[in-house]
This record gives sequence, structure tokens and C-alpha cells, in this order.
Amino acid sequence: MKKILIATKNEGKAREFRTFFEPKGFKVITLNELDNIPEIIENGSTFEENALIKAQSLTNLLQTVVVADDSGLMVDALGGEPGIFSARYAGDHDDDANNQKLLSNLEGIPEEKRTAVFHTSLVVTRTGKKPLVVDGEVKGRVLRSLRGEDGFGYDPLFYLPELDKTFAELTPAEKNEVSHRGRAIKKLSEKFDDWWVKE
Repeated sequence: MKKILIATKNEGKAREFRTFFEPKGFKVITLNELDNIPEIIENGSTFEENALIKAQSLTNLLQTVVVADDSGLMVDALGGEPGIFSARYAGDHDDDANNQKLLSNLEGIPEEKRTAVFHTSLVVTRTGKKPLVVDGEVKGRVLRSLRGEDGFGYDPLFYLPELDKTFAELTPAEKNEVSHRGRAIKKLSEKFDDWWVKE
């Protein structure tokens, strides 16, 4: 069976990718299942650069197919913050601290100015091939308090007016339909098979 490494320790994220790759006959593994992986310094200035650094470094190290994404929330009133620093805005992958910092920085900002975009850049690397790169985005608004039990990261604060729900109130299937990562995975599905067979 073909193996594909999802470059994350986030099981929520891994679940979204499993839904896509397992029907294609891939065994999906994550960084949680590997030992002694050196820390990869993501020092790019864009989501795409960071995803590429992560994916290519792991492909070079392990000689395997790797999917890496770099995603983040860009809030208009904060000049695009937290952006590429979304996961470590207030503390490294500390969702509660990150959400509290976001709320605090948006204090006093009226509803109509709390607009934001969730962005994902997705990169697939394989030895001897040019990387496959796709992006996905979704527009919404940052609420004043957390809503919903599911999801991770900024999901309880990111509100979709057309569904009247936050990302954390969506079922996994609903989220895959509308999320930035879901949209990037859709683009991936349009390009992946061709990329995979093309020498």
C-alpha cells in the first residue's frame, strides 16, 4: 500500500486528510507515529513558503510522499494578523491563549469591521517531482465569544454568516464542504491524480 505522511500532529487536521487519501488507497500516517523527527524551522514569509519548507524537508529526510499545509486566520482590522503566526500567536499551539489574545486585540472593534479570511496553502512533495501546490480560502467574521464544541484553533470564533454557525458548530462533513482546507483539498482532488502519474 502507498504511504503518505501528513506533516502534522493535529489529529483534527489529519482526519480531514484521511477522508481524502484513504479512498485513493493510501495509508495515511502523521508525525505522531514517527520518532526522532528533527524540528523543522518554518521561516518563510508566506503560508505557501512555510508549507513547502515543511513538506520538502520531510520528503528529503524520509524519502516519502508528504502533504504539508500552512493555514491561518487573517483579520482585516488587525492588518492581516495573526496570519502565518496563527498557531503561535500567544503561545505555541495553545488554542485557548491564541483565542483570548485575538479577542483582546479586537476589543471595541464593531461587528462590521471584524471581517476575516481563513487561508490554507497545501503542498504535496515526492522525491524527484515538482511540488504540487494548491490554496483555499473562506471569508467570515470573528465573534466576541467562543461558540461550539468541535474543531480546533480559531474555529469557535470564526463565524460564517451564510450558515449562521461558527466552524466549531459544523459537523465534520459540513466543515469539509466550506472550510479553507476543504476548498484546498477540493482543488487537490482535481490535480492530484494527474500530478501523481506524470513523470
